[in-house]
Amino acid sequence: MVNVGMKTYSAKNENVERKWLLVDAKGKTLGRLSTEIAKLLRGKHKPIFTPHIDCGDYVIVINAGGVKVSGNKMKQKKYYRHSGYVGNLKVINLEEMFKKSPEFVLKNSVKGMLPHNILGRNIIKKLKVYAGENHPHKAQKPEKIDI
Repeated sequence: MVNVGMKTYSAKNENVERKWLLVDAKGKTLGRLSTEIAKLLRGKHKPIFTPHIDCGDYVIVINAGGVKVSGNKMKQKKYYRHSGYVGNLKVINLEEMFKKSPEFVLKNSVKGMLPHNILGRNIIKKLKVYAGENHPHKAQKPEKIDI
């Protein structure tokens, strides 16, 4: 027998309330932190989560320069980019990339955990990453959360 009174709730873009959340990355492990940030951005922590709607919150990450990685990843993990010309493959390891731009390392890690479609490209825009303590989002009154 089917219960006719129950209906599945599907969130709408207009009805989603977004909060601003502040995360301190100092001393946290890169992968574990990235998964939690991806959940917050996607909205999986909310009871109204709908897979095809962006119902997540804005996330501000400070102290991205204080993120740790385990094992030998600093030397072994590599980032590749190619200009499109023959012989122009650029390779840089995590240690060098971390010195150059810790914001890129964290943002790239979170981006890989989001859907690889238009929804994911819109969700990643709500992530704000800063290497130090200061951020320009004081007016939004972000809520500090511990991960």
